[in-house]
Amino acid sequence: MYEVTIIKSFSAAHLLTEIGGKCEELHGHNFKVEVTVGADTLTEEGILIDFRLVKKWLKEILDEMDHQHLNDLPFFAGKNPSSENIAYHVYSAMQARAKTSGVAVIRVKVWESESAAVSYSDER
Repeated sequence: MYEVTIIKSFSAAHLLTEIGGKCEELHGHNFKVEVTVGADTLTEEGILIDFRLVKKWLKEILDEMDHQHLNDLPFFAGKNPSSENIAYHVYSAMQARAKTSGVAVIRVKVWESESAAVSYSDER
C-alpha cells in the first residue's frame, strides 16, 4: 500500500469535563495533526494523490477549529473535545472528502504536546 502523510497545526482552547484535575479548567494547546491517506495503486501519472489536495482538505477542517473554544463547536456538542475526539472528527471529515479521490484515510494522529499524542483509525 502507498501512503501519503500531511502534517498541519492549529491552536485552540478547550476544557474537559468530568475527568478531574487541571484539564477541567479552560486551557489551550498548539495541536499538531498528522493525516495519512493510502491506496494500493497509483494514478497513471505515478502518484497516489496530489499533496496539495490533501493539504487543502486538512486546512479546511483545521480552520474550523483554529483559535476557537472547541467546547462551543457543533461537532463536539455533548462530548469532550479531547484529542481522541478531535482525531475522530478530523478522520471523519477527511474520509468524507477522500471518498471520491481513490484514496482512503488510514489514520489521524493528534499531538497535544511534544510528548503526548493519540491516533484514530478504522482498523480493527
